[in-house]
Amino acid sequence: MSQKIKPNAKQLAWLKRGLNQAGGKLPLFDEYGQHYDSKLIKACIDHDWAELWFNNVLKPDWQVCKLTEEGKQECGAQPLLDFDA
Repeated sequence: MSQKIKPNAKQLAWLKRGLNQAGGKLPLFDEYGQHYDSKLIKACIDHDWAELWFNNVLKPDWQVCKLTEEGKQECGAQPLLDFDA
């Protein structure tokens, strides 16, 4: 039986920064103005906690991401209610 992987402290801190942003947009830069490590971002995408939102035409190497529902749950956010069910 495999155990579900949890985000590490750095990943979780990055993911939580998207909770209060429109559409769950995740930041490109940390609180010190440094670009987030692409390995951290890729790991979060690989675990379905974040997803690429769109390609930045001016800066194609910047990964503009947003939280997924699974990412929100990892941050402790309540899932959206499905009123169609």
